[in-house]
Amino acid sequence: MIKPDLPSNAAAGLLKAGVPNASRHVFVCIGPECCTAAEGEALWECIKARLKETGLKVMRTKAACLRICTGGPWLLVYPEGVWYGEVTPARFEKILHQHLLQGMPVEDWVAATSPLTAQAGCANTHPGLCQTTPTA
Repeated sequence: MIKPDLPSNAAAGLLKAGVPNASRHVFVCIGPECCTAAEGEALWECIKARLKETGLKVMRTKAACLRICTGGPWLLVYPEGVWYGEVTPARFEKILHQHLLQGMPVEDWVAATSPLTAQAGCANTHPGLCQTTPTA
């Protein structure tokens, strides 16, 4: 939900990014430390095109560094928190079909997981805000 009192340009940006309807968010490290800039940009362009073609409700964000700095490009899928390394456009195609469309991570390529989960004992309706304010 977008706050009704938000400035219209900010609300438009959130709508354009797909915030209200997104079921997942993918982050892509495009280098230049973990991979070449050309490899990172090629993957980014592939991801943008394929997500648009499929119409999936997936937000996407590219970053110059996800702090791994080797074995990239890296792809991180939330809310599952699945980390994939050495992602190529061909590998993304399998990740797209198996993970993003069918909900099953490509286990052979999963480097790590760090899922986003609700914090036990959190009274806030926004669990991410409970990191330092658990209920008694």
